[in-house]
Amino acid sequence: MVKTNKLNVFNDPIYGFIGTPNELIFSLISHPYFQRLRRISQMGLSYLVYPGAHHTRFHHALGSMHLMTKAIQVLKLKNVKITEEEEKGLLCAILLHDIGHGPFSHALEGFVAKEISHEQISLRFMMELNKEFDGQLDIAISIFKGDYPKPFLNQLVSSQLDMDRLDYLKRDSFYSGVTEGNINSERLISMLNVVDGNLVVEEKAIYAVEKFLMARRFMYWQVYLHKTGLVAEQLLVRIMQRARLLLSQEEDLKGSEPLLFFLRNNGTLTFDAGVLKTFAELDDIDILGALKGWQFHDDFVLSKLCKMLLDRRLLHVKVRKRPLTTEKLNEKMDWIMEKHDISIEEASNFVFQGEISNKAYSKDEAIRILKKNGKISDVLKESDQLSLKALAKTVTKYYSCYPKKAV
Repeated sequence: MVKTNKLNVFNDPIYGFIGTPNELIFSLISHPYFQRLRRISQMGLSYLVYPGAHHTRFHHALGSMHLMTKAIQVLKLKNVKITEEEEKGLLCAILLHDIGHGPFSHALEGFVAKEISHEQISLRFMMELNKEFDGQLDIAISIFKGDYPKPFLNQLVSSQLDMDRLDYLKRDSFYSGVTEGNINSERLISMLNVVDGNLVVEEKAIYAVEKFLMARRFMYWQVYLHKTGLVAEQLLVRIMQRARLLLSQEEDLKGSEPLLFFLRNNGTLTFDAGVLKTFAELDDIDILGALKGWQFHDDFVLSKLCKMLLDRRLLHVKVRKRPLTTEKLNEKMDWIMEKHDISIEEASNFVFQGEISNKAYSKDEAIRILKKNGKISDVLKESDQLSLKALAKTVTKYYSCYPKKAV
């Protein structure tokens, strides 16, 4: 690793001490764009289910970078050619891979601007930072976009067995207390190799890969798609939609300037440098501050939704293999309309349904296993676990939400 005169060490509860490997990394971490990640919740509103899940994207980004340093060391020991510039590019790419997340991470994905993902916003942040750092992020951007001539570099950043997933599973498991999601990231990293330019895992790590995939499936159903977290995020989305509607009707609504800017623009924006700068001022605090004020607003829907979320008095939620019948949904809709004398459009904020799906493994981006005879195979072919093959199938479930007293 490149030594730096600017020494900074972070004490991480997962890995211990994490250092800054070079001055560019130190400067990027110190930048206000990156420091904003301290105010972006890693797991959205999951803390309403798991009280310890208050860690941030800042934690995750540092942890992912730490794992990348380990992966680079392992691959270099196995005579995989990684230049000093490529190493720096890898570390910058993984450090900044989630810098484009908005408030509460995935909870408000698409709220700021329609049809633009956090990955696209991350890329725009990286391009702006590249101007500021005189082109030092050229390789990092190429790796992040996936067009760098060495595919394994991008696969370390974004694939089905990348440093991002290895960190968030271990970290989210730790902070939520869901031990079934814990994985052996050190074992997996130590078994990485490169064949024909692609990332592979040596055959003797097959059981560690199986555990990793099973842990990911468990974390999605038990944590990321937990029904209580799901309904909380749905309420937050409806709060923002209601606030946007009220602003369009010239209603008086208090909030921070960045939040009001994105609410007034109705999600249809050209994400230029000016918009990016405004987005960099938006975080969880803006949302929570707005909710605390809006709970006293004259609008019944906005006020009620905010109080429900702040006080954790959420809607009743059922997850089933089939959606709720239209007849039953209408019964609950009629009840809430009559009780509070509201329209069907307003009632739809309290009675609604949708679907969630989970696919723990995609055959399109195979985890390659390097067999002892030198041949490359898909992990599904090499695994003797029937349950692992089921992970390649998409499982869809249906949720319905409605007031508890309407049951």
